[in-house]
Amino acid sequence: MSWLEALVLGLIQGLTEFLPVSSSGHLMIAGTFFGLNGEENLAFTVLLHVATVLSTIVILWTEIAGLFRGFFSFSRNEETKLVLKILLSAVPVGIVGLFFKDTVEDMFGSGLLLVGCMLLLTAALLTVSHFAGRRRKRELSYRDAFVIGLAQACAVMPGLSRSGSTIATGILLGIEKEKVAKFSFLMVIIPVLGEALLDVVKVLKGDELSAFQAIPASVMICGFAAAFLSGAFACKWMINMVKRGKLLYFAYYCIALGLFTVIYSLIH
Repeated sequence: MSWLEALVLGLIQGLTEFLPVSSSGHLMIAGTFFGLNGEENLAFTVLLHVATVLSTIVILWTEIAGLFRGFFSFSRNEETKLVLKILLSAVPVGIVGLFFKDTVEDMFGSGLLLVGCMLLLTAALLTVSHFAGRRRKRELSYRDAFVIGLAQACAVMPGLSRSGSTIATGILLGIEKEKVAKFSFLMVIIPVLGEALLDVVKVLKGDELSAFQAIPASVMICGFAAAFLSGAFACKWMINMVKRGKLLYFAYYCIALGLFTVIYSLIH
């Protein structure tokens, strides 16, 4: 992998992690055209995910700091309730990560046909939420948090947008758009950092060590920086886009890219 490829992949990851267009799908498509092997692509993807999580922490630092202060005051306040909802939302994807990690990784090596189909499913979710999400309620309940968590667990499929699935699900549940967007970005911090920790443990045990060693340090730094900076921009921009109800435009994009990916996978 060259530094230019790392730069492009980092920009793709950072921009698409928060936009409802599937960062994993875009990375698989780009990895295919760059000729990256499955293990190298997967190892680099983990690094880029950590970069975008850190960009989330930077952009939403005020909210995150407030959650920590409220939670560690050990009182029944709104911050404590929100932290508990975030933890609850992480349960489904945690189960998938612990017990079905190998199955998920196999999906990332299954080719672009699955990616194209999941992009089309992402477009369908965004379209349905745009036309059906009219009624709004003020609070996000524990039940809502768990249902959104189920959507996040399903979005481990390459090509199925995590942010698109969780935001669309929240809108369909009747939650205010800005609230569900921020909740979607906050809830991803725990599973992505947990996934990165599991991968570090595997590396230390000797599994997949060659995949990480094959990537030069300068290349990893370049990709990490690109993902972090573009992720910070996309996170802030996406919250404003959700508030203005512009998700349908992303559905059009997912339809176009999904059809292209399906057709490409069938003729190659």
